[in-house]
Amino acid sequence: MLKEARSAADYVAVQVTRERERYAELGKQLRATPPSGIVTVARGSSDHAAGYCAYLTMARLGHIVASLPMSLVTLNRAPLMTKNALAIAISQSGQSPDVVEPIRYFRAGGATTLALVNDATSPLAAAAEWSIPLHAGVETSVAATKSFIASLVAGALLTGHWQDDAAFLHGIDSLPDALRLAADSDWSAAVGALAATDRIMVVGRGIGFPLALEAALKCKETCAIQAEAFSGAEIKHGPMALIDEGYPLLMFATRGPTQAGMVQLADEMRHRGAKVLLAAPADIPQRDLTLPVAATPDLDPIVAIQAFYVMAAQLSAARGMDADKPRHLNKVTKTN
Repeated sequence: MLKEARSAADYVAVQVTRERERYAELGKQLRATPPSGIVTVARGSSDHAAGYCAYLTMARLGHIVASLPMSLVTLNRAPLMTKNALAIAISQSGQSPDVVEPIRYFRAGGATTLALVNDATSPLAAAAEWSIPLHAGVETSVAATKSFIASLVAGALLTGHWQDDAAFLHGIDSLPDALRLAADSDWSAAVGALAATDRIMVVGRGIGFPLALEAALKCKETCAIQAEAFSGAEIKHGPMALIDEGYPLLMFATRGPTQAGMVQLADEMRHRGAKVLLAAPADIPQRDLTLPVAATPDLDPIVAIQAFYVMAAQLSAARGMDADKPRHLNKVTKTN
């Protein structure tokens, strides 16, 4: 896991150049014929990447995006109105039937279908009208790292080319260097603080919320820590009742309009007795962990998760676990 996470920058360097023309072609088509609706189709880490893609699409392009409950297609056989919609599937393996079948369904119904998938020979790649490889290479660790980062980059490339935003695309081109710097972030304070814990709340908001979801998942699967992710806006709607003296919180205060509220929330949680680990950029004095940044705030989650992954691998080792062999888990999960 650690080796693969650290290699992400090299694969992203390939990704941002190899498929440039395909993304540009798709972006041109979407500008000429905007979709009537947009859904994402994904599970696990890929669903977190889909959430990031959805946030970018809504924030930068104004299109409303929904995450498709796949059982509507695979089990309920619901009569969905798919004509002229856009269905975006994200997957590392492209093997799970409940990701493949909805793309086939949407394509048969007249939707534009896009697969952002690491295995270009997979059933998902074959099912979609547009299939664009992630170029993350073979990933042997059960926990997805470099393929997740490549999925985030794919979402940014799709949005940037759809919007035809030269400045944003230039920022994406600089991601390999930013990822290399992020991989060397010193988050040893988090390893020391979390090595003995069996629970944690991970908090983010806005474009940083998919980051919190992914971090919580990795805490569960690689460190056997009961982790829950919450938006900073909803933590006071019930989850606050869990906070007692020493309760650990990992909080991501990424740049943008949600940052000030996240920093304020971290201060409030400290006053309530929580053990707060605030990950924030270097200009935030209250930070406990320095959050790396990219060329623009919309790309910050990509480099932030790179720093987290290195820490998570180290935390797993500190807890006497093997991050490459999480119990009960397999690399490819097939659900219906």
